[in-house]
Amino acid sequence: MAAICGALLIGGSGQMTASAQDEPARTQVPFARTVVIDPGHNGGGAAQPEVINASVPDGRGGSKSCNTTGTSADDGYTEHEFNWDVATRVRDLLTLRGYRVVMTRDNDAGAGPCVNDRGTLGQRVGAAAVVSIHADGAPAGAHGFHVAYSNPPLNAAQGEPSVRLATSLRDSLVRSGFVPSTYVGSEGLNPRPDLAGLNFSEVPAALVECGNMRDPGDIDILRSPEGRARIAEAITNAIAGYVG
Repeated sequence: MAAICGALLIGGSGQMTASAQDEPARTQVPFARTVVIDPGHNGGGAAQPEVINASVPDGRGGSKSCNTTGTSADDGYTEHEFNWDVATRVRDLLTLRGYRVVMTRDNDAGAGPCVNDRGTLGQRVGAAAVVSIHADGAPAGAHGFHVAYSNPPLNAAQGEPSVRLATSLRDSLVRSGFVPSTYVGSEGLNPRPDLAGLNFSEVPAALVECGNMRDPGDIDILRSPEGRARIAEAITNAIAGYVG
């Protein structure tokens, strides 16, 4: 199954119902309750360099690689593994609250989808919001989370709606006891022009770097099931507060 075609639609039962590619013609679920969750990277990317190194548009007239392998902690715990764990927790929590959730990938063993395909999925399935989940690989001593959004905006959804989504995520993480980044952005927000997954979105979108995998304090949280559960709950609460 191709990665982008295999994006799953999670209904109220938590079961696979259809591919994202087929969904616009088949769903009867109101668009206002649809959320796209994007677990960054993928577990099989390193074994398929011809896939992840392929050139794709970056959304601003340039190009970049389809994807990367992501970072890892000093002990080898990988970002793609962390992203998948938190994303599936968010998926399940949102599903329990009655949201329809579309994932950009359906497992942690493939390569792709490419960042431009991830970026267009929100409008293809009529999502109210897109949230991409990542962890960073900065030097030890740099710590904390930050939330990115596309800036300068390329369409109306990337303006105030995306800033509001990013702010909701930032505020929810702070309320849950997480510390904003000490090394990038300002007060936990980081406007960026270079993230194709955000540049291609025509619905409100934000990317959460949940912490620095190279920092001893951050990785203790990111590696622990309890820490990942807290992060997932904070992200879920932010999305629910934004979408309504």
